[in-house]
Amino acid sequence: MLAQQTVLVVGGTGRTGGRVVGQLLDRGVNVVAIVRSAVRLPAGVAGHPGLTVVEADLLSLTDEDLAQHVQGCDAVISCLGHVINLRGIFGPPRDLVTRATSRLCRAIEASKPGEPVKFILMSSVSVDHPGNLDPRRGVLEKVAMWLLSVAIPPTKDNQRAADFLHSDIGTDNAFLQWVAVRPDTLREGDKTDYSLHEFLVSSLFKPDNTNMSNVAHFMCELATNPDTWGDWVGELPVIINPASADSRGGRP
Repeated sequence: MLAQQTVLVVGGTGRTGGRVVGQLLDRGVNVVAIVRSAVRLPAGVAGHPGLTVVEADLLSLTDEDLAQHVQGCDAVISCLGHVINLRGIFGPPRDLVTRATSRLCRAIEASKPGEPVKFILMSSVSVDHPGNLDPRRGVLEKVAMWLLSVAIPPTKDNQRAADFLHSDIGTDNAFLQWVAVRPDTLREGDKTDYSLHEFLVSSLFKPDNTNMSNVAHFMCELATNPDTWGDWVGELPVIINPASADSRGGRP
């Protein structure tokens, strides 16, 4: 891990994002967290000397303010997502993840860092690898996923964010590189061993499980471990718990 790293985290008051903030601080990383309400940060995090809290609505920040916040950061981790209730799923903003991803990436570009900044997005297995590279989905599942994207706004939002990274940012951007992490059904629980896969390993009709602590650990590894980053840069790795990994294989 590089000394004196600084990582910007958005979505740090969520169940996975809070774990990311805590694990980064435990690693000695300086964290800048943009949150709408500081009181919702996890217990034991508030007041940490390595944490800087920016209390603001990310989408309401000006381009200049956002560029200032990403200035000097080695990585940006987005754990933003839609709250799983009627208002969170069907209410505005329906394009939360896409808008946040676009604005953060453009802010990084505007800051013109000397070395590419790592952008790490928490995505979902509902997201297809751009370019139709996921061989796991059959015709029936593709139809079901299309129906979900029409009926459930967060499904389309997550897909558009991944498409933006793949198509608009690409793999030769001078100012940032990216990884979009795709967990399966999110669960509580402590960190365990986990398995990483380039492509989908389970079906919509028989999903796997992924502990939020495992997702947080992998995202922190991406931010702080150059070898892990080199393995997955420009990809959409799927992360699942060990029971699933035993039967399907995958990268450790």
